Amino acid sequence: MFRVHDFMRRCPDDLKDRLESSRPLSTMTSLRVGGPAALVCSVQTPEEALRFQDICFNLGAPSYILGEGSNVLAPDEGFPGVILHVATRDLDIRGDTVRVGTGLAFDRLIQESLRDGLTGLEFASGIPGTLGGALVGNAGCYGHEIGEFLVEATVLRRDGQLETVGPEAFGFRYRATSLRETGDLVLDATLVLRRGDSTAAQAVRQEKLDDRRAKHPVDLPSAGSWFRNLPPAPGQTRRQAAGYYLEQAGAKEMREGDARVFPGHANMIVNGGSATSAQIRTLAGRMHQAVLDRFGLDLVEEVRTLGRPGP
Repeated sequence: MFRVHDFMRRCPDDLKDRLESSRPLSTMTSLRVGGPAALVCSVQTPEEALRFQDICFNLGAPSYILGEGSNVLAPDEGFPGVILHVATRDLDIRGDTVRVGTGLAFDRLIQESLRDGLTGLEFASGIPGTLGGALVGNAGCYGHEIGEFLVEATVLRRDGQLETVGPEAFGFRYRATSLRETGDLVLDATLVLRRGDSTAAQAVRQEKLDDRRAKHPVDLPSAGSWFRNLPPAPGQTRRQAAGYYLEQAGAKEMREGDARVFPGHANMIVNGGSATSAQIRTLAGRMHQAVLDRFGLDLVEEVRTLGRPGP
């Protein structure tokens, strides 16, 4: 059984200021729920990540990778292992190439790129979370995905190998990658953008931000869209919005304690103030069942449960 004391004893002195014990996961996830993590290790360089992971491996300690926790449901009982909190935030722009630490907020990357005259990512303006989370989940909207722009990345494999890989290693597909399944840690990434009309791009950014503010619970704790959109209907090219089927199935009227479906978007759960992870999980189950009963559609969750493998 993993013990924090054993980890502390093995941790080199120069890394001990990166450790925090019994930190509530509610302070590390956008839903603001979750009990304490046994230990949180703040990873600021690939070398630190490698050293922390080596200790986890030698102790047999369960570990989980977390950035800003924007697409994660943390359990009420917490996590009895090590949270590797990715805090690599370096940003280097040269020409049309951007090398960036994956702990940087995705929207901050968009802002800085536009400030330097680089366009292409403005479609994703306002998407919460870190670049790492965006890459592992292949974040996207409005017909584009982050995977379109990746050239290479530094990845720490679960077996302790530190590798530089190309986009093919991610296996990008709709709202998923191979790395989401393996649990490998993405530490930095190189993207290629383009020099373009920054004024027009800023206008697109503002349009997306306004649209997100009008439709999304930007001022309430939320994990974003709970379920993935469905494949296109026969003869169509656009995916079918899960929110449409959820609304038709009555999801907007659903709540469990302080967990409720956002009135403006039937595919989003918000924490009204004191919701628990268990209440949110029950509510998500009810939403899923309502669509299955009415339409025979088996919705797939986009939000991950911390500590549990997911698609």
